[in-house]
Amino acid sequence: MEEKKFDPYQLVGFILIALIMTWMLMDQQPVEEVAETEATTETQAEPVAEVVVVQNDSVQRIELQNNFGSFADLVQAREARELSLENEVLSFVFSTKGGQMTLAHLKGYTNYLGEPLNLVANNQDINFSFTTLDGRTLNTADLYFTPELTEANGQSVLMLKAALNQNQWIAFRYALTPNDFMVDFSIRSSGMQGVINQNIDQNLSWDLKAFRNSRSVEYENRYTELTYGYEGEKVNELSITGEDEEQLEDVQWIGYKQHFFNSILIPATSIETAEITSESLVESEDKAQVFTKQYHSSFPLKSTGELAHSFQWYFGPSEYKTLAQYELGIEKSINFGWGIFGWINKSIFIPLFGFLSSFLPFGIAIIIMTIIVRLAMSPVTYKSYVSQIKMKVLKPEVDEITKKYKEDAVKRQQETMALYNKAGANPMSGCLPALLQLPVFYALFSFFPVAFALRQKSFLWADDLSSYDSVYELPFNIPFYGDHISLFPILASVAIFFYTMMTMGQQQATQQPGMPNMKFIMYLMPLMMLFFFNNYASGLSLYYFVSNVLTIILMLVIKNFVVSEDKIFAQIEENKKKPKKAGGFTARLQKAMEEAEKQQKIKQKGKR
Repeated sequence: MEEKKFDPYQLVGFILIALIMTWMLMDQQPVEEVAETEATTETQAEPVAEVVVVQNDSVQRIELQNNFGSFADLVQAREARELSLENEVLSFVFSTKGGQMTLAHLKGYTNYLGEPLNLVANNQDINFSFTTLDGRTLNTADLYFTPELTEANGQSVLMLKAALNQNQWIAFRYALTPNDFMVDFSIRSSGMQGVINQNIDQNLSWDLKAFRNSRSVEYENRYTELTYGYEGEKVNELSITGEDEEQLEDVQWIGYKQHFFNSILIPATSIETAEITSESLVESEDKAQVFTKQYHSSFPLKSTGELAHSFQWYFGPSEYKTLAQYELGIEKSINFGWGIFGWINKSIFIPLFGFLSSFLPFGIAIIIMTIIVRLAMSPVTYKSYVSQIKMKVLKPEVDEITKKYKEDAVKRQQETMALYNKAGANPMSGCLPALLQLPVFYALFSFFPVAFALRQKSFLWADDLSSYDSVYELPFNIPFYGDHISLFPILASVAIFFYTMMTMGQQQATQQPGMPNMKFIMYLMPLMMLFFFNNYASGLSLYYFVSNVLTIILMLVIKNFVVSEDKIFAQIEENKKKPKKAGGFTARLQKAMEEAEKQQKIKQKGKR
């Protein structure tokens, strides 16, 4: 079962949707041949050529010998070499200094500037530390490795060896299969049993600064997070804001998510304990911001003989279908919402949108999916509207009761409930159906921001449905709004406003004593929508715009062609003539009120 932290931005979205639902209740109650090369691949951070000065000073050699013992020669400065490993979808560059991966380039993808998309470009460190029998703790990041390139079992294999001699070495092994985002990574040794102290755990650490790849760095940062699988099928993540850390047990995988892309390390056997940290590097919207998060993970590795630690390392899109094909549970790193919201997305909206977008333009697919959702919810809309009309018809009589029992709240409620029961009206009958829409609304709110299929897909004036649809760049920044004007949020806000105006008279007619000022809330909703969604995915704003327009149309159709206020009034009058015994919720509520009235009378007698 997934365990998801409820991040503050989702909370804001949830509150916004809840507020929208509140006023809705009141008015209508998702290798080419591997060759040794000089790295010429363009990267997001240009590699700095290492200038090495070899010093043979005897003092330096003595110092190296004291610090590194038999590994001193492997630390001696020399010119680092770079080697490439690639297939149809990935391109890697590795350095002989530290055995580091200096470049991980995803072919066929670009960032928001149209530049090659790199998950790694001199922004990652991988280090394996171990303790020797003579008490020295050494790091592979300090060692120089010797490369060996081979082909084995259909894989391109790069072995980077830090060798004391021909028979004693530690190696990083990388194996890449054609047309695959997964890399086999292992740490191996030969002849090191008499060198490495097996009684002290080795340790592997992995650090990465996540690149910014989208126009809005703040929006991207909300969906850039460290995720991890643990204790079987559980999934969780660190906070997306500030700095967060965890001590974990029984870890199945660790993922450094960069919104729509992911680097995931999967050990062959679960990690017993791990320390992970995440730090947000984004304080505000800044066009010059390069990085979004700083990630770190560190965990001990045990061995009783030669080193044989095996992993799989995923570098690729954070796309549900792509991740799910590996059957490792890493698709759960995509947060489609917690509980029932995630279930709705995975079971309904992902398959539905995948089907529609397979033969329709993505913007049209969003519109068609919205129509399907609204039609599916139309019975709920109908039931809520009928309940609303009943409450409107009974409003004059409710006002009389309120006036008559102005000083006696308990009696007023008793008489009001008796009227509703006699007329066959239930104020809750409009609320409960509308509440059924809340999981659907929030599920879609969680679906669109992480739907990889929308990335860099255009529709009308929006050139990227996964980002905001700016139609005008402002020469200044408006707090909480941004430095641009997005059109789809404006259209969605206008649709909400017209729906509000269309139902305003009805709302005022059914306003209950003691309820919040719904008129204020209804005017507030469009304004909140305008500000909150200005930096959000335009696909989400498109959905809300179409959904609200369809809601208006449905309400007009129901009002003018389906529901007759005269017929409802006549039915209520007929119901009043028939004796009806209160039952269920109404009966329990009346009984509770009667008990409250008795207690009130007893207290009044006691005061006398």
